[in-house]
Parts: sequence; C-alpha cells; structure tokens
Amino acid sequence: MKVMTFGEIMLRLKTPEYLRILQADAFEASYGGAESNVAVSLAMFGDEAAYVTKLPDNPVGLAALGEVRRFGVDTSRVIRGGSRLGIYYFEKGTDIRPTNVVYDREYSALALSEAAEFDWETILRDIDVFYFSGVTPAISESVEQEVREALAFCRAHGIQVVCDLNYRSKMWSTEKAQKVMGELMNYVDLCIANDEDFESTLGIHAFDGDMAHGIDQIDSYKEGMKEILRQYPGCKVVASVLRNMRTVEDGDWMGIYLKDGVFYESPVHTVHSLEAVGAGDAFAGGLLHGIVREFDPQKTIDFAISASVLKLMIQKDFNIVTEKDVLQVMKSKDTNLQR
Repeated sequence: MKVMTFGEIMLRLKTPEYLRILQADAFEASYGGAESNVAVSLAMFGDEAAYVTKLPDNPVGLAALGEVRRFGVDTSRVIRGGSRLGIYYFEKGTDIRPTNVVYDREYSALALSEAAEFDWETILRDIDVFYFSGVTPAISESVEQEVREALAFCRAHGIQVVCDLNYRSKMWSTEKAQKVMGELMNYVDLCIANDEDFESTLGIHAFDGDMAHGIDQIDSYKEGMKEILRQYPGCKVVASVLRNMRTVEDGDWMGIYLKDGVFYESPVHTVHSLEAVGAGDAFAGGLLHGIVREFDPQKTIDFAISASVLKLMIQKDFNIVTEKDVLQVMKSKDTNLQR
C-alpha cells in the first residue's frame, strides 16, 4: 500500500535554548509541517510514502524539498512555482510557560496555488491511502478547494482517506473550521481527533479543556468518538491521543482506537518531553503504518502512541525513528508484540 500526504511544509525558525522570540538574535533553521512530517514517519518505517505540495522554485524551496526527499519520501509529484515558503517561528516552553508558535505563511506558494494546478488523476495514480489534516484546508480558500477535489477523486476511485482534524486557532475560527471540516468529513474513512479537535472542528463535546486531566476524561472522549461515527457514517474508525499534562514537559500519554464498535486502549506512557512538536503527526504516522502493515487494532494503537511519545524525545519536526525503535518502546510497556 502506498500513502500520499498533501499539505504545506514550512521553514521553521527556532530560538536558542528557552529564549523567547523577543530575546533572540539568532534562530535555528529546519523544515516541517504536518503532512510532510507524516510522510517522513512512514518512509522511516519502510513504507511507500509520497508527498505533494507546491514549493517556490528557489533555493529555500529546494532545501525544503531535499529535506523531505532525503528520508526516502517520493517527492516526484511536488509542484514548483510561486515566490515564498511559509515560515513558523518556534519558542520552546518550559514548566508552566507554554510553547509558542508564530506563523508567517500568508502568500506562500501553496496558499496562492490554484486548484487547476493539481491534476489529481495523475497525482493519485497508484495511491491507496490519502492523508491530510485540518491545517491544509485552513491555509486558503484555493487550497480548501484542492482538498475537496482530491477527496472527490479518492471517493470515486476507492482510495482510503485518513484525516487528522488538527484544529489550529491561529489559522481559522471554530465557525469556519466546523463548516469546512463538517463537509469534508463526509469523505473520510478514518478520523484522528485529539483534545479540542472534537468541539472546535466538529462541534462535538468530548474534552473540557483541562490538559491536566485528559486521560481522566476517557469516557467523554469515547462518547465523542462514537458521535463522530454517528454523524459521519462513512467514517468507520476514530483514534485519539489522551494526556494528563503536569507541566509543558511532563505528563502521561495514551491512545484509544474505535473500530468495529470496539475500543482499544494503549498502555499509559509517563514521559518528560524534550520538544513537544510533531507528536500528533508521529501518532498519525504510526497509525498509518499499522494500517499499511495490517496490524491488528490493539497493535496499531500501541504502535501509534509509542511512535508519538518517542517523538517527544526528538528535536525538530520529523520523527526520525524506525519500526524497531518503536517496537522496543512497546516491549518496554509489556505489549504483546506477537498480536
């Protein structure tokens, strides 16, 4: 099975150590974005992964392209053009001070792209699974239309669609997100919904906003997951990450997975985070790997959450771990790897 991801990769500028953006006189440069992160995860696991976006035809765009390609992702369908790559500025939080992100992504090559540039019949040739997150249609109205057209093609040609709702309040309002994602969910086969995603994106209550007691709300999460399946009967599977966060860096993490009317729960991982960026994308990558390799549901959710918590120990956006690395974490939690 081959997976295609569609979204925007950006230049990431990170302050040194724990400096705030206001204090920094230098930034560490790297690249990342939700869908590129997922594609790299899959390639690192040895899966066939392709990534599509639009990048400026200049050295910065070429550097971003090369960063994805060097991990084994198929980038042959990336469109070149436009004048700029989106940027996000990142300052690392600590203890009670949260991590902060500032976006500078307006007028990027992808944001200004036109739907006619994406020939989905060609782009999705030989693809079995199409992945996108709620970040992508939030980029611009033209990208929203590109997502719609991609999903319509997938529906017509039997390509499985996986969506991480991935709500970003800095990109769009709950009203806009609910309108757009409520429509796109009619094309989705597997949905990932974490924390505020349920309510902000779909208007479904599952989480009260208290990150210190996410796992403690597991029953309401489960009700929210069942409600997604009720409202969107084409969606057959829902997955979610639950957390009890004591500080920005310390917390308990677990995953739950609803398939065929049965809930599967992972073990709880107690972790100290080095950098809490991309853990949700790592979860999605692990989940997709389980689907591609036809793991049973319990092994799939155990693998996904183990991949996610491993990402917390890795700097920059990409989850540079192998299947063996993840299985070792699963083994440490006494998971039955033979399932």
